[in-house]
Amino acid sequence: MPQVLNIPTMDTMNDDEFFAFCEANRRNGMHFERDKYGQIIFMSPTGSIGGARDLDIAIEVGYWAKQNKKGVAFGPATGFTLPDSSIKSPDVAWIRRDRWEQIPRELRKKFAPICPDFVVEVMSESDTWNEQKDKMREYIVNGCQLGWLINPNEQAYMIFTSQNTNPDKQAFGIINGGDVLEGLTIDLRTIFEDIG
Repeated sequence: MPQVLNIPTMDTMNDDEFFAFCEANRRNGMHFERDKYGQIIFMSPTGSIGGARDLDIAIEVGYWAKQNKKGVAFGPATGFTLPDSSIKSPDVAWIRRDRWEQIPRELRKKFAPICPDFVVEVMSESDTWNEQKDKMREYIVNGCQLGWLINPNEQAYMIFTSQNTNPDKQAFGIINGGDVLEGLTIDLRTIFEDIG
């Protein structure tokens, strides 16, 4: 479960300073996000099984994106500055190429000021549904078109869209990217086969 740390807030740490803070601590294996109120959230490292699961879904989306060429896929260490000023790093993200190319190259080197069109969050052992559903709703409010919340331990997932921010859980099966990621189809039963 993420911890909110009592360290400098947005009032005392601007975007460049927060980026430098994250970069300095990344070398120590620390990972941070920032909420819309400026609170810094420490994200504990992913366990080995969780890391393998994150990579599996990232590979699928990344391979699809390379073939499709209509956008850019990002892995779990990538931070984005959302319109509400929060900085989030989903487990997987994808942005349409035309939107990505509108961002100046210098800003792309830091936490690009854009909300991904698509995000995936893969729940770890310590995550709760309510906590992660709130995070998915934040992505949608900030402009994300499609979000997958996946719980490998329960073998269940939810699909979030602007039309449905309170989706039902569904049992693992074939999931697709709909109109946002045309042609992307993944069988979650195969991707998240037990590796533990």
